[in-house]
Amino acid sequence: MPLVERLRDLGAAYELEGDIYFSVESDPSFGSVSRLDAEAMRLLSAERGGDPERPGKKNPLDPMLWMAARDGEPSWDGGSLGRGRPGWHIECVAIALDHLGMGFDVQGGGSDLAFPHHEMGASHAQVLTGERPFAKTYVHAGMVALDGEKMSKSKGNLVFVSALRRDGVDPAAIRLALLAHHYRSDWEWTDGLLREAEGRLGRWRAAVSRPDGPSADALVEEIRGALADDLDSPAALAAVDRWAAAQSATGGTDEGAPGLVSRAVDALLGVAL
Repeated sequence: MPLVERLRDLGAAYELEGDIYFSVESDPSFGSVSRLDAEAMRLLSAERGGDPERPGKKNPLDPMLWMAARDGEPSWDGGSLGRGRPGWHIECVAIALDHLGMGFDVQGGGSDLAFPHHEMGASHAQVLTGERPFAKTYVHAGMVALDGEKMSKSKGNLVFVSALRRDGVDPAAIRLALLAHHYRSDWEWTDGLLREAEGRLGRWRAAVSRPDGPSADALVEEIRGALADDLDSPAALAAVDRWAAAQSATGGTDEGAPGLVSRAVDALLGVAL
């Protein structure tokens, strides 16, 4: 595999019993993606497919670039590397560099990808090209749980939007339930959460159904500001809540306000009122 061979030629990779490892110490900015300390990295490496305890590694965190062929496992001709298969991180780097090039805008995924996958991939690419950063921005979404356990396909503990829709749940309420949590935070799906979202949707719709209301110009700017601040959707929802509460308590005389709120919530939050 050319990228693994190049890392080896740069002195950033080494062989251990036929396997090829990347030396994390070859990248001065290693750790800048996840911003974790060495001990936290070591624990996560052990949990997420790494082998920090393998004897002979230069650094426990060094990830495998090329796994030599094992009996009964898939393998390919790796040229000077011998038969085997590439590591997960270098595979994704090869795809990204080929299709996007170095310094693309956003790399995203679940928070469990920040380390080791995105951290290692960035280091691979930065050493290969001599440029940084690999991605200009990293967007890592929090994990969603159900009944105390992380939702996952392997466990089958999933709540499907299609099933909620078949049960007659308003799609706008589903969206509000999701937006009630910052995308980076971990949270748990519950029936109570959906009921809260349905109640919020009802209050908002009642507020915009009136012929006039409090001025909404500042509200629109507040929603935009919250979303511009790392997509702070809970703050945006709270701003609309305050306008709806004022509408319910005292009302207003701005005839264009309800329509403006309805259009802004639809355009900026994707919630149809």
